[in-house]
Parts: sequence; C-alpha cells; structure tokens
Amino acid sequence: MAKKQLRGFSNIALLPADIEGKIDFSKIFGRKAAVHIEVGSGKGTFLVNQAVFRPEINFLGIEWANKYYKFAVDRVGRRALGSVRIVRTEAALFIAESVGDETVDCIHIYFPDPWPKKRHHKRRFLCTANVEQFHRCLKNGGLVNIATDHQEYFQWMGEVFDGFKDRFEKTDFVKPAGANENENAGTNFERKYLKENRTIYTTAFRKS
Repeated sequence: MAKKQLRGFSNIALLPADIEGKIDFSKIFGRKAAVHIEVGSGKGTFLVNQAVFRPEINFLGIEWANKYYKFAVDRVGRRALGSVRIVRTEAALFIAESVGDETVDCIHIYFPDPWPKKRHHKRRFLCTANVEQFHRCLKNGGLVNIATDHQEYFQWMGEVFDGFKDRFEKTDFVKPAGANENENAGTNFERKYLKENRTIYTTAFRKS
C-alpha cells in the first residue's frame, strides 16, 4: 500500500520495504524509549488508548488485514499520536527477521485467531517457534500479555509456555490503561465478545 493512499500519514505507516536488517526503534520513533509491540492491532483501539495514557512508551502495531491496517493508521494519524507506528505484514516473520535481540519491553497479543479445527492448529500464532522469538527479542523482565475468548486455545497457550519454564515465569496479566472497568484488554474484539457473554481468559509470562 503506497504511503500516499494513507491520507498522508506516512509518519505512522511503517513500510516493510523501508526496513533493512533489524529495526532501529530509536530511529523510527525519533527517540529512545521503552518499546511495546501489539500483534494483530485490528482497528487500533488498544494502540490509540495506550498511546494517550502512556505517552512515554513507543508502540508498534502489526496488522495483516489491509482494511484494518488502513483504518488504524488513519485513526492514529488523525490524533497525531507520534509514539505509534503500524506495519502491515505477517507478524511471525516480521518479529523473526526484523526485531533485534533484547530490544522489546512488552508484547501484547489480544484475541488472536484460534484456528479451532485441529488440522489448522499449526497456523496458531502462539507456538513454540514464536515463543522462542519472544524470548530472543524481549529484554530481561520483558512481558508477554495475552487475552483470548477461546478456552481450548487458552489451554494450548499454557502448554506451549510450559515448555519454557526455565525462560519464562507465569505472572499476572497487566490490564491496559484504556480498558474499561468490565474489560480486560479494551479492544474492539473484546467488546464484541462481552456483548455475546463470552468468557475472557487472560494470562501473562515474564522473561526470567
């Protein structure tokens, strides 16, 4: 997607083609600060709210769906939130190839596609290979913060992290600043699921 098609918000839209090697966060944000990555940013609700409440943090959103990506860029750009960048790309590949070692403070994963059919489980984002990458790119003490509405996937996540007990410790989920009183993550998906009376499951793991 060309920058000119994103209402001129080229400072928000980070293009994969512009990244060579490992990403220099201080360069793309124009400052040195803690870095949080959200995998699957959707329409940018979390990014907008967090950027308002936590202006001292740099937020990078990763979204694959083009319509959501454009919506989020426009939304962030209209609010002139200079601490947010959004990239349209495949998250697992981007993290593995473009995020440097021990450069990230927190990874947010809210309501990832559960791929419920057994034959599709290999497509799940929470898997051994990706947790290996989380450990590599997180700083010591860095956090993986997770929410899902899918009970079986939630159990799967726990089993995956069980294989990393020597490198991650289970800890309390950190409620984002923008979440309302009855919410956990405060995303559009969660608000939809709460209206449907779905149970929301949360967990978090800290790099030890």
